[in-house]
Amino acid sequence: MSDQETSTPLPLDSLRPGQKLTGKVVKIELFGAFVDVGAELPGLLHISRLRKGHVNRVEDVLQEGQDLEAWVHKVDPVARRLELTLIRPIEVKWGQIKPGNRYDGKVVRVEKFGAFVDFGAERPGLVHVSEMREDYVPDPQAIASVGDQVSVTVLEVDRKKKQIRLTMKEEQQKYQAEEVEEKIPTAMEVALRQALEQTDVQPAREAHTQARDGKPSRDELENILSRTLASKVKTSSKE
Repeated sequence: MSDQETSTPLPLDSLRPGQKLTGKVVKIELFGAFVDVGAELPGLLHISRLRKGHVNRVEDVLQEGQDLEAWVHKVDPVARRLELTLIRPIEVKWGQIKPGNRYDGKVVRVEKFGAFVDFGAERPGLVHVSEMREDYVPDPQAIASVGDQVSVTVLEVDRKKKQIRLTMKEEQQKYQAEEVEEKIPTAMEVALRQALEQTDVQPAREAHTQARDGKPSRDELENILSRTLASKVKTSSKE
């Protein structure tokens, strides 16, 4: 059984890593379980792919006859081997996460200070209790439970600390953040910056004086660059 109902088995060469399938556990072993996903042969769900973290026994997670959703981990049509995983593949990379982005996700943990939502990134994002709805929320569990499907908007992302702040507020859901794109500097700005860098290696006594060859001093270059950038900002704000 797969996402698309079919009367004929799915060929192994039609499956791809990361592909989502639905199936049923047909056999449990010490090393894992075999799952019928409607392919030419059952897929192997190794005990290490049942969930993040250590699993003592397969029976602690799965039971024979259980229906589940799994993803293709590896597939080798030549060797006639299909490996599955219950660990959701990373769908949203860090570089794609930006303030204002909206995602649908699932609540995976609820704490006193808020709820963690998995929306396909490397790790869940936090919806602080103050961002769960417009009015005061005394208990996050009154708003969200593990397994709930929710819509969230990114408020802030810290790639170094790998932290993501989200909101469930309807007012924020309508908010579309204006992405601040780094503008390509003009030829004049590049020249001025290069000149400033060159003045850094000049002796201290020449840093604030006019050079003998007539080139402007560092102070003058800084003033020119400041005025140029200020003019660009003013022009952009008018537009």
